[in-house]
Amino acid sequence: MSANLFSIAEEPDTPDAEAGRHLFAQNSEFLKGVVAMDGLPPADRLEVCFAGRSNVGKSTLINALTGRKGLARASNTPGRTQEINFFTLADLYLVDLPGYGYAKAPVKVVEKWQRLLKAYLSGRATLRRVFLLIDSRHGVKEVDQEIMKLLNSAAVTFQVVMTKTDKPKSSELDKILQGVREALAKHPAAYPEIILTSSEKGSGISTLRAAIARLASE
Repeated sequence: MSANLFSIAEEPDTPDAEAGRHLFAQNSEFLKGVVAMDGLPPADRLEVCFAGRSNVGKSTLINALTGRKGLARASNTPGRTQEINFFTLADLYLVDLPGYGYAKAPVKVVEKWQRLLKAYLSGRATLRRVFLLIDSRHGVKEVDQEIMKLLNSAAVTFQVVMTKTDKPKSSELDKILQGVREALAKHPAAYPEIILTSSEKGSGISTLRAAIARLASE
């Protein structure tokens, strides 16, 4: 796959933007936190999940999407989320995965939730898409590549969402994006569009909402 295939997602047109706004204007609630596969809720609806390295901004992004500041618990301490957290939104599940990579937790605890993460990603039939969050300041790391390989083998489509795009300078972001494109070109499960977001500034939120609304309507 060519790195040139991975374009930046454009702002949605009015109908798509309205569909995304309408979806996320509906009530979203925390359903449960899961620490083992047998605790997963019934696979009775489409779900999308958010994956990424510890402290990449998953919880903050979910809060920005839903417009509920305290829905997903955000923390400045890497590795605080140690469960698969399920949230309801209309006929969807939004899923916040435990951060992978560095975490301030005992080694055995880290290993346990990494196993849970991999089991979920490779075995959840109703999982439609993984939104793989990459920090715009750091780009793709080896641990991200490992998750991408897992998603390839599980035939689960993933789409990269760049977080914190307000932090690097434009020239630095362009360089990081080129590296991301080159990394994605190695992975057949990668969706050929990258979404740029900043939860702090609100940029890219309507684009991501519209993408999820399209999945929900398919």
